Amino acid sequence: MHRSRVYALLIDTPEPEAAAAFWSAALGVPARPDPAEEQFTSLREAIPGLVTAVQAVDDAPRFHLDIETDDVEAETARLIGLGATQVSRWLECRILRAPGGHLLCVLPVHSDPEVFEAQARTWT
Repeated sequence: MHRSRVYALLIDTPEPEAAAAFWSAALGVPARPDPAEEQFTSLREAIPGLVTAVQAVDDAPRFHLDIETDDVEAETARLIGLGATQVSRWLECRILRAPGGHLLCVLPVHSDPEVFEAQARTWT
């Protein structure tokens, strides 16, 4: 048994400064670079309950979801069982491609433990 929840919506782009400025203005929230992870610019409170950020990538622009879990291997296996394929790994994260071509990342719990406890779904 493990638990997971949608943690973040990421706006991936090779033009992070322009994208962050646009989405900040469009959504009415400040764009704040993340000093700990320079590829991310936070759009705090853009979507209540979800981390929303612009991520610099050397690839095509897209949106992707991050799913946080208390068991990365089990959640990855569950999603693969539903038809996703694993594309790669990055640190503790697994990058998957869902049927239809969309990317998603499975990562260890990043949110406040109380938030995770209250919002995560349980899988067997």
